[in-house]
Amino acid sequence: MNSGFDGLQLRHWRTEVRPDGAMVLSFDRDGKAVNAISQDVLIELDAMLERIALEPPKAVVVRSAKARGFIAGADIEEFESFDAKGTTADAIRRGQRVFQRLAELRVPTVAAIHGFCMGGGTELSLACRYRVASNDPSTKIGLPEIKLGIYPGWGGSVRLPRLVGAPAAMEMMLTQRNLSASAARAMGLVDKVVAPEELLEAAVALAFKGTQRPFKQRFLAWATNTWIARQLIAPKLAQMTARKARKEHYPAPFALIETWRRSSGDTNRLLDAERRAVVKLAGTPTARNLTRIYFLMERLKNLGGKDADGSAKIERVHVVGAGVMGGDIAAWAAYKGFQVTLQDREQRFIDAAMKRAEELFAKRAKDPAKRSEVAARLVSDLDGAGVANADLLIEAIIEKPEAKRDLYAAVEPKMKADALLTTNTSSIPLTELREHIARPAQFAGLHYFNPVALMPLVEIIRHDGMDAATEKRLAAFCKAIDKLPVPVAGTPGFLVNRLLFPYMLEAATAFSEGIPGPVVDKAAVKFGMPMGPIELIDTVGLDVAAGVGAELAPFLGLPIPAALATPPEMGKRGKKDGQGLYEWENGKAQKPQIPADYKAPDDLEDRLILPFLNEAVAALHEGVVEDGDLLDAGVIFGTGFAPFRGGPIQYIRDTGVEPLLAKLNALQAKYGDRFAPRPGWDNPALRAG
Repeated sequence: MNSGFDGLQLRHWRTEVRPDGAMVLSFDRDGKAVNAISQDVLIELDAMLERIALEPPKAVVVRSAKARGFIAGADIEEFESFDAKGTTADAIRRGQRVFQRLAELRVPTVAAIHGFCMGGGTELSLACRYRVASNDPSTKIGLPEIKLGIYPGWGGSVRLPRLVGAPAAMEMMLTQRNLSASAARAMGLVDKVVAPEELLEAAVALAFKGTQRPFKQRFLAWATNTWIARQLIAPKLAQMTARKARKEHYPAPFALIETWRRSSGDTNRLLDAERRAVVKLAGTPTARNLTRIYFLMERLKNLGGKDADGSAKIERVHVVGAGVMGGDIAAWAAYKGFQVTLQDREQRFIDAAMKRAEELFAKRAKDPAKRSEVAARLVSDLDGAGVANADLLIEAIIEKPEAKRDLYAAVEPKMKADALLTTNTSSIPLTELREHIARPAQFAGLHYFNPVALMPLVEIIRHDGMDAATEKRLAAFCKAIDKLPVPVAGTPGFLVNRLLFPYMLEAATAFSEGIPGPVVDKAAVKFGMPMGPIELIDTVGLDVAAGVGAELAPFLGLPIPAALATPPEMGKRGKKDGQGLYEWENGKAQKPQIPADYKAPDDLEDRLILPFLNEAVAALHEGVVEDGDLLDAGVIFGTGFAPFRGGPIQYIRDTGVEPLLAKLNALQAKYGDRFAPRPGWDNPALRAG
């Protein structure tokens, strides 16, 4: 049937008018596997909506023609280019105008959501009168713009509070939480949930029949957006947000709350306030750096490519070492779908790891049936029978080269010819470990970070005898377990620990000099680190920190302060014992009160951060990673280094090489040669381009 769009050149949309009079607009972005909203997409949609308004059908249903999801959001690459051209305001204005045109259609409109519905996709659905979603597990609805240093700017921050009530809407936007179809239905964001095969017909039926929202939902949506409610709720939201983020570091959530608090009037006035706030945020260094981090994450994901078929595919994993790291590595791999066997020298160690795994599965797999399936994939293997069948063996035993080499000599002859042998060592160079290995081309490091379930990074440690296919297979494995791989050279400390160690060492030195731990921690957190270094040392464990120090200090030429000079007494290793540099209760550091008149040294922040930057420059100079972007990605995802600053290399570019060198020289003159500038500060990659 004629859709009424004769003369329009449609590249991204397919249209159909059904016999019942409903028009279906199917989004099928040209040349892309996934739907994202670009300016071309909006221009086409605008032209169609203009025609629809003149000759309206009986109803309009918006759906995706892609197998993979509804809409992933706005085209972020396009938005990044807009910042350079100064056209962000125009892009946001166009999105608002088109979605408002959709909202003002005089016929029922329904968004039919299957798969991911993020950002601009959710905002488009909010401009429809109704929303129906599939009950497929892949269906997730979210507004994650805060991650990019902005907030929903195509009407989402205006429409969502008025639809589901301000508290629920703000919680969804501020936390970037993705909702399942059922959760969205319970909130009032979605009107109906159906099976995927019923989605289109259910959407058409909903358009024709309509639905009445429960009175409670309608009342809360009105009551929580009144002027008095906004004045009461907004300060509480800001207070809760401030516990997790500093306003000067992350302005977007505070701007969202404040714009909602003070804005009133009709939809057009609210959209105008939204647009002005989002345009301002888009121009901030925080937004620029967080957008850069998004692309760094995509780069790391793409390192995995597509897992190969046949013998190259990793399906069975054997882990040797059931300590905290080894046990958690095994549990995570099982949770992500791999068949895993776990070995240690005594059954009691395996039993403890299996108990921790049960806790992980209970937390992550809510469905008891699925939990049983996951648990069945992790098998206790005291005798190491799984070695012979494993495609990947991960060694996670004590950090002693001789113990690791002895293990390799015992297990390698039992392994399949094409199996990969890897070590989870945190600092030992692979050249020290590969002696007597029969197949060094298939040997690599696979360094996870603690806690395994939460830390996204895995370092793939190279050595000069490793085959490129080994790295590719390991990157694909990391992708399969939802980890971000960063290939690094096998020098001591690799990347993350090498950069982290001078920072922690200087913090321990300041602590040994008598600067209180909470003061040291406060200086680092003020810079933007997720946790202070004294608390971090206790969290890692004084025993682990001392072991890493013994390995790295000679390599880096750094003195070890008293706090880390010798292994700690048993029972005083930090968080795990309840006593370290701090006392710990219920997993929280009990930091001593600092006298109100205590003044921190003026150069404390520089003492902590500049060793980190100095070592980043040296690591880049030595080729530990291929480029500055990979270095920043590894450090951000491996340590949580101030994401809003973009990583150590980006921070150097933004701040300037000369001011930082001047500070290093001043610290060297005052405290000694540990602050001497490392080789590489003349690298052109450190200059803003």
